[in-house]
Amino acid sequence: MKRFYKEVSVEPTDAGFGVRLDGRAVKTVGGRPQVVPSKALAQAMAAEWAGQGEEIDTRVFLLRDMADYALDVVAADPTEAMRALVPYAETDTLCYRADPDEAVWQRQQAVWEPILTGAEARYGLRFERVSGIIARPQPAETMARVEDLLAGKDAFALAALRNLAGLAASLVTGLLALEEDADLAALWDAAHLEENWQIELWGSDYEAEQRQEKRRAAFMAAAEFARLARG
Repeated sequence: MKRFYKEVSVEPTDAGFGVRLDGRAVKTVGGRPQVVPSKALAQAMAAEWAGQGEEIDTRVFLLRDMADYALDVVAADPTEAMRALVPYAETDTLCYRADPDEAVWQRQQAVWEPILTGAEARYGLRFERVSGIIARPQPAETMARVEDLLAGKDAFALAALRNLAGLAASLVTGLLALEEDADLAALWDAAHLEENWQIELWGSDYEAEQRQEKRRAAFMAAAEFARLARG
């Protein structure tokens, strides 16, 4: 698609802030007014539009796409959006370890256990640790607490969490990435511990590195989206 606008601006509305292209308000994919809660987020979304060349590359609209999801999907049915996140806690990557006689188990214990125990203390949770790949149900009280935590998030945080948890295969990692004090690089590396372990053993290739870098950028963008939405 060719670029069809010249000027990009941010304007306040009764409900927040919106991007304008040549003075015309941008709408979501679903046709709703694309109004976000903070000026900082609107400015970052405007930068995505302003940075386009003569041809529009929709792949760079990471923030816009999350805003559309928040407004079109999450805000319309927050219960369903929360329900879609619960499975990431039921099979959280941080809970599934190798057998203790495998070398990677030591690294999982050293990296994952402090993150998981810290999250348990922070959020009032208790997760079962599992050795091997056979799923084990998490305690009912844990899942109830997870639902309470999700219910406390607004549409923009839930939209970010969808990406964070999906990219990390871990709701715990996603929740921690939303926190102001999050070490995002450490969380990303922890979520991909097993993949990195395999690279250390067998080496990597260019295509695999590019795929991981793209996913890493999306993870960081989701955390930034949540931060900017808080203003």
